[in-house]
Amino acid sequence: MSPVLLLVALLGVAVAGGVVALTRDPEKQAVTLSAFGLLLGVTFVLFDAPDVALSQLAIGAAIVPLLVMLTVRTVRRRQR
Repeated sequence: MSPVLLLVALLGVAVAGGVVALTRDPEKQAVTLSAFGLLLGVTFVLFDAPDVALSQLAIGAAIVPLLVMLTVRTVRRRQR
């Protein structure tokens, strides 16, 4: 694998992680967390770890953001 491609993937993960950390709105944070999980999964594929990438895509890019969105919705309903 090309070192330049690996460097670009790692920089993308770093930037996406920063965006997730700096996002204040929980709904927007769930969306950016999903994008972060997707980039991390792609990075794992580039590092020849397809099993880890599959787990990351399932958990990090799908289930965790979904749980965050459901939790935010439930909390907002109870506040009303």
